[in-house]
Amino acid sequence: MSFRIYNTLSRGLEEFSPIEPGHVRMYVCGITVYDLCHVGHARSMIASDLLQRWLKTSGYRVTFVRNITDIDDKIIRRATENGETIRALTDRMIAAMYQDTDALGIERPTHDPRATDYVPQMLSIIGLLEQKGLAYRSDNGDVNYAVRKFPGYGKLSGKSLDELRAGERVAVPDGKQDPLDSVLWKAAKPEEPAEVKWPSVWGPGRPGWHIECSAMSCALLGESFDIHGGGADLQFPHHENEIAQNEGAFGKPMARYWVHNGFVNIDNEKMSKSLGNFFTIRDVLKKYDAETLRYFIVRTHYRSPLNYSNVHLDDARGALKRLYTALDLVPPAAVAIDWAQPMAARFKAAMDEDLGTPEAVAVLFDLAGEVNRSGSSEVSGLLKALGACLGLLQGDPKAFLKAGASLDEAAIQALIAQRAAAKAAKNFVQADRIRHELQAQGIVLKDSATGTTWEAAQ
Repeated sequence: MSFRIYNTLSRGLEEFSPIEPGHVRMYVCGITVYDLCHVGHARSMIASDLLQRWLKTSGYRVTFVRNITDIDDKIIRRATENGETIRALTDRMIAAMYQDTDALGIERPTHDPRATDYVPQMLSIIGLLEQKGLAYRSDNGDVNYAVRKFPGYGKLSGKSLDELRAGERVAVPDGKQDPLDSVLWKAAKPEEPAEVKWPSVWGPGRPGWHIECSAMSCALLGESFDIHGGGADLQFPHHENEIAQNEGAFGKPMARYWVHNGFVNIDNEKMSKSLGNFFTIRDVLKKYDAETLRYFIVRTHYRSPLNYSNVHLDDARGALKRLYTALDLVPPAAVAIDWAQPMAARFKAAMDEDLGTPEAVAVLFDLAGEVNRSGSSEVSGLLKALGACLGLLQGDPKAFLKAGASLDEAAIQALIAQRAAAKAAKNFVQADRIRHELQAQGIVLKDSATGTTWEAAQ
C-alpha cells in the first residue's frame, strides 16, 4: 500500500507522489518568537515531525524547512516592554524553543530560516506582484496585495471572497481597497526602533507576516514544492495569502499537498496565547516527563481535536508505563523491521493511511502483550523499533519506570485489586503484568492465604 495523506486543498485523501522522485520538499510554518512555546505549538511541531519521520522511514530523502518569524508587531511590543532589543528577545526565545523541542524528541529541520535574513527575497516578490498589478501602494505608505485581482483566492479555505467578507467585524483599514487585502510591506512608523526599518523602493519599513513564508519557502525549496503544513488556524488568512502571493508572482502551484493539524482544546476552546488559556511546554514538563507529553499528542490522529487535561496526561503516562514495562521485562534485541511481518505490516498500513497513529499505537500495545506472553526478545525489539517511527520508547525502561514511580497507597491497592480480579478470571498474563509493573516501581507483592500485601523494595 502506498502512502496517502489528506490534502486540505482538494479536501480528500490523495496518494502521495513528490515532484522529484525519491525527494520530498516540505515547508511548515514555525512560531513567532516573542514568548515560550505552548502545547498547541508542540502539537503542530510533533505532527510535522511524525510526517517527516514516516517519509524517511518510507525511503524518501526529506528537505524539511520550518521557519522562524522573528519580526512582528507582538515581538516589537514585547521587546519594548522588556526594555531589550528585538534581537536579544528573539535569540533568547529561539534558544528556549529548541530546548523544548529537543526535550520532546522533535528532530531539527534541515533549515530553520529566520525571516529577518530573507528581507531582500521578500522585496523581490513584492516587486513582481506590483509589476503584475497585484500589489498597490496605499496612502499611508504600506504596500498591499489586491486579493480580488487573484482569481484563485479562497480555494484553500473553500470560500468565496463574498463569504470571507461576511465574517468581517471591522471597517476597512486605512489605505486598503478591500478589508481582505493583506499587507506586504509596512511603512516605518517614527516610534518604531531602527532595527525594524529596512530600506526599500517604497521607503523604509518591514515585511508583512504572509510574505515572509512565501520568500523563505521559495528560496529554500523552489517556486513549487511538495508539502506545506501548519496548524488548522493558518489555513485562512495566512496560507491563503501565501498561495495568492506565490502563484500570483510565479504563475505556478505553490505546493502539491496542504497538510493541517487540529487544535489543542481546553474546555472546548482552542488553546492560544491570545485567549490566555494556554500551558507552556515548560509548565507541563514541571509535572510530566517529555515522552509522556509526546505520547499524549501522538496517540490522537493529527487532524482530530486534542483535549488537554491533567487526567489525559495521567492516562498517557500510565499507558506509556505499560509499554516500557514490557521492554523492561524482556530486553529488546536489535532488529531490522521486516514490513512483511504481520504486526509490522499492520503498523505500516495504519501510518500509510494519513499517519493513522491511533491504530499504530494499538499495534504497540498488542506487541507489548505478546512480549508479556512469549518472553521473546525479538518481539520486544520490534516493539522498540516501531516505537522509534513515532519518536517513542527509545529511553532506558528502568530509568523511565523509576522516574515515573509515584504511586500512593490508594493507587497500589487499586492495582492489587485489579490483579486479584485477573487471577480470579484465570487471566494470569494480566496478573503477572500488574505484578511486574508494581515491581518496576519498587513495590514488592507478598501473597498469602489471607490476601496480598506489599512493601517497598530495599
